[in-house]
Amino acid sequence: MMGGPDGMGGGSQPDSYDAVQTYSEDAEVVGQVIASTGADENAVLVTDGTVSVSGSVISLESDDSTGGDASSFYGVGAAVLVTGGVVKVDGSEITTDSAGGAGVFAYGDGVAYVSDTIITTQQGTSGGIHVAGGGTLYAKDLVVETSGGSAAAIRSDRGGGTMVVDGGTYTSNGSGSPAVYVTADITINNATLTATGSEALCLEGLNSVRLYDCDLTGMMKDDSQNDNTWTMILYQSMSGDSQIGKGTFEMVGGSLTSTNGGLFYTTNTESEFVISNVEITAAEDSEYFLRVTGNSNQRGWGSSGANGADCKFTAIAQVMNGDVIYDSISNLDMYLLDGSVLTGAFIDDESNAGNGGNGAANLYIAAGSEWVVTADSALTALYAAGEVVDANGDLVSIVGTDGTVYVTGTSSYSVTVQTYEAACDTANAGTVGSFADYAVEFRLGTD
Repeated sequence: MMGGPDGMGGGSQPDSYDAVQTYSEDAEVVGQVIASTGADENAVLVTDGTVSVSGSVISLESDDSTGGDASSFYGVGAAVLVTGGVVKVDGSEITTDSAGGAGVFAYGDGVAYVSDTIITTQQGTSGGIHVAGGGTLYAKDLVVETSGGSAAAIRSDRGGGTMVVDGGTYTSNGSGSPAVYVTADITINNATLTATGSEALCLEGLNSVRLYDCDLTGMMKDDSQNDNTWTMILYQSMSGDSQIGKGTFEMVGGSLTSTNGGLFYTTNTESEFVISNVEITAAEDSEYFLRVTGNSNQRGWGSSGANGADCKFTAIAQVMNGDVIYDSISNLDMYLLDGSVLTGAFIDDESNAGNGGNGAANLYIAAGSEWVVTADSALTALYAAGEVVDANGDLVSIVGTDGTVYVTGTSSYSVTVQTYEAACDTANAGTVGSFADYAVEFRLGTD
């Protein structure tokens, strides 16, 4: 995977890097112009020590650079690459017009601090800020814009790493270039994150992302290779770029805006979503609020008929509109807590379930929360300490698959269940944290 769901990957780590300036001990770089025109060349390479770069202009421009896996996985051709030691970039400008020309890339034992800097990249596989191979990057108040394909503004790739982003504006414009591409542990606070040609955020495999008071926007176009169009995806591509395991998405405050397709999609993975007090604006023709299903495998995402998702979705003080779609090869536990309101239907869609499975769709509604039913719905289990009504406030009938009538309502809609209880155990629901748990103090200079 190279920056979004359009990529695949392979390749091996290079034995060495070419760079205009290589630093292996403490240094201060002030007010310099560092320009690279070589193929697959770094402008600044830090291998050890602490190197402070301030008030400088760094650029890459090469028609001969190849980009691809060497750039995505190891930072070949990035403007600033740190593979060991620490690089601190402040008050500078970084521009690249080369394939694989990431702005700032942290790989392996390398640590990058980047603040008050403008980063602009033009070509493919050219993320704005990027980690892979275990690298660590801290960003504060950046202005980042990317234009190429597979070039997320906040990007990670094979081997993962850690990113903490505080403030700033991040915009990606290319196809397969979400604002945030997650194969690492990423925390973002008070940032504006916009993808104009892709989903807003893409998370693959055993990785995590947390957004606090961020404004996140996606503008993904319809594609015949996809079963549906989404704004945010948690999945496993099977490309080898992330470990198989549970992906975790947390969003607290801020806003989520979709201009096309559905909102939350998960397939071929274990996943957990926790959202709290997010202002959500769906596309006018939104296909769903949440989709937890298998896929048709046109992209190689698992085995057809066996590539569903195991998902836990927790909404805390959250207003939600749209249907929840699931299938029998997936498992969904959805929690509505602290006055949350879901307006929509639960729909079983078996179009990608093959011969079917033993999956379940369970809904937990805590006291004070509400499900506003918009069409006849089906669930495996419904635990409702809160209300189940229609848009007119009329009680919805709840009927067992064996014919048992649990609730007799006056609404024209009904909910069919295998299990029903007028009580709700939320012990297994998700919880949220705060940015203070991840914030990092920025210290400039080499001391």
